[in-house]
Amino acid sequence: MIGLNPHIVKGQPLPRWAKVLLPVAAIVAALAIGALPVILAGGNLLKAYSALVYGSLGTRFNFLETLVKASPLILTGLAVSFAFRARFWNIGAEGQLFAGAVAATAVGVYCTWLPSFLVVPGCILAGFIAGGLWAAIPAFLKTRLRVDDVVTTLLMNYVMIHIMGALLYGPMQAAGSSWPRSEPIMEAAHYPVLLERSRLHLGFPLAIALVLVVWFINTKTVFGYRAKCVGVNIDAARFSGIDTGATILGTALVSGGLAGLAGVGEVCAIHFHLLMDISPGYGYTGIVIAMLGNLHPLGVALSAFFFSCLSVGSQTMSRMAGIPVYIEGVIEGIALTVMLISILFMEYRIRWTRK
Repeated sequence: MIGLNPHIVKGQPLPRWAKVLLPVAAIVAALAIGALPVILAGGNLLKAYSALVYGSLGTRFNFLETLVKASPLILTGLAVSFAFRARFWNIGAEGQLFAGAVAATAVGVYCTWLPSFLVVPGCILAGFIAGGLWAAIPAFLKTRLRVDDVVTTLLMNYVMIHIMGALLYGPMQAAGSSWPRSEPIMEAAHYPVLLERSRLHLGFPLAIALVLVVWFINTKTVFGYRAKCVGVNIDAARFSGIDTGATILGTALVSGGLAGLAGVGEVCAIHFHLLMDISPGYGYTGIVIAMLGNLHPLGVALSAFFFSCLSVGSQTMSRMAGIPVYIEGVIEGIALTVMLISILFMEYRIRWTRK
């Protein structure tokens, strides 16, 4: 009997329409497959999904809360996608978010000598620089010492958590408090609220503006072209004269800065203190958002909006349909899995050869 051996080979590049429809198809498939755990949990599927939509988009308040929740997700998604495009595997957006939060708190609490109109810009600048510098450490180790960036960026998250703990149980702890929290930031450091009777703040239009900025960098600048070349083939990029080390380092600075801005928003618009649990995992969720958005800035923004809808609406879905709120995480995981499998089978082919 003649046997056949399977071989995985590179397929043809995806057409543009497929790249656009792939994340949409992944979301639809995730909602369809996610119906199974909803039913197994004893919930009414139509009622559950109706409650999910109503809880995230059904009223003015719900819709604006969804936009508030989307702001840090857009920023961490952009941070990860910008880094991954140059094959700098930044798993450290969570730590970079914390670094930005610490820097923004330092400005908002201690820089009382700044003119009031410069406090918010000072927080933003400090957060961007802190996040960028924190990401630059593993980038330097990657380019100079060939240390694996997946490992270093991931471990740097825990280093930053311990640094925050040392600060919040030490010099930055609020006077008279036994809890790990800082003094409140000054009122001049608060992000402006854009609409009455809502929490929609400056961070949302800032995140949308940065979507456009990242798109412009990726498509219209020399740096964006160099980053893409490094991501496609670092040896060919080096041979063509591109300084691959400087490109990766620059990518890390921008990527970490974007994640740091997510931390600035949480301090200056949501909590107004530095807290140990200031992020529920936005940095890690940003990885999923970046992959679901196919590393494209617009795809990242839409993916972040979808995840925000799930996060905000899942509370209403849980109350009205009587199912666990953790169904949200199941649907998010299914969406990412479907997306990755789709990319695998659309970019690669299985070729069978005779033994």
